[in-house]
Amino acid sequence: MREDSRCAAAPGFPGPVSRYVGCLGRELHFVEWGRASAPAVFLWHGLARTGRDFDDLAQVLAARYRVICPDTIGRGLSQWSTDPVEDYRLDSYARLAAALVDALELTQLRWVGTSMGGAIGLVAAATTLRGRISHLVLNDIGPELPAPAVDRITTYAGNPPAFATVTELEAWLRQAYRPYGWQSDAQWRRMAETSMRRLPDGRVTLHYDPAIVGQFRHHPRDYDRWDEYDALRLPVLLLRGAQSDLLPDGVAAAMTRRGPRATRIDFEDCGHAPALNVPPQINAVAEFLARPGEL
Repeated sequence: MREDSRCAAAPGFPGPVSRYVGCLGRELHFVEWGRASAPAVFLWHGLARTGRDFDDLAQVLAARYRVICPDTIGRGLSQWSTDPVEDYRLDSYARLAAALVDALELTQLRWVGTSMGGAIGLVAAATTLRGRISHLVLNDIGPELPAPAVDRITTYAGNPPAFATVTELEAWLRQAYRPYGWQSDAQWRRMAETSMRRLPDGRVTLHYDPAIVGQFRHHPRDYDRWDEYDALRLPVLLLRGAQSDLLPDGVAAAMTRRGPRATRIDFEDCGHAPALNVPPQINAVAEFLARPGEL
C-alpha cells in the first residue's frame, strides 16, 4: 500500500490522507481519516459517486474512529475494470471490500453505505465479511429495487454529459442530485471538483467508467438480496429519504420486521439519498455506531 497526497488536516486528529492499495489485481483508492489505532468504520458511496461524498460525516467520526472512504473500482481514483461484466457487480465488490479489509489488517469494522455502498455492505456482511462487520448502516437502499428508479438512475449515469467548464458541471450536479437534500454552496463545489475528469478535447465529464451501469443489464437480479438480508445477525440502521423513489415505504417497513429487524429513520426534505452532511443525519449515524454490536 502506498500513501499519496495529504489534504489539509482537521484539528485534533490525523487526516484526511489519500491512499492506494492493490486488491485482487485491481488498484483501489481510499481516503483515510482518524487514528490508525481507533476502531474502523468504512463509508461506502453510491453507484456513480466517490468516497469524498463522506467528507463531512468522516470529519465528525474521525474523532472516535479510523474512517476509510473507498472509491469503488471504476470510480474516482480507483482503477477502471478490464473486465467490466465480471467486476461491476455486487459479489465482486464484496470480494474487493474483503480484500481491502484484509490489506488493512482489520479484524472487525463498522459499515455505512449509501445506495450501492449499502448493498455492498449487506452482501459482504452476509458473505465475504460475515462476522467481521459489527454495525451496518443502510442509507436509502433495500434488498430489492423498483424498476422505475433503476431506469432513472441508469439513464443519467449511463450517459455522462460533458461540459466546457467545471461551473457548468456543478450546475448539472445540482439538478441531478437535488434529491440529496440541502447542501451548501461549498459542498456542491466540492462535489463538482471531486466528481470530474477531463476529456482529451479539454471538456470535463463525470469521474466514472460509464460501463458501471452494465450491472443492471448483465446481472438484472443483482439487487434481489432478501436471502442475504434475512441471514444478517447484526444491528442494522436503515436511513431513508422521505421522498425516496429507490426505497419504497413498503420495502422499508418489511426490513424492520424481517431478518435483523432494522431500526428505521426517515428524513424529510430529501429523496434518494440523504447526503449525510447535516447534523440530524450525522448524529443518527454516530449514535448508532456507538451502540453495542450484538443483537
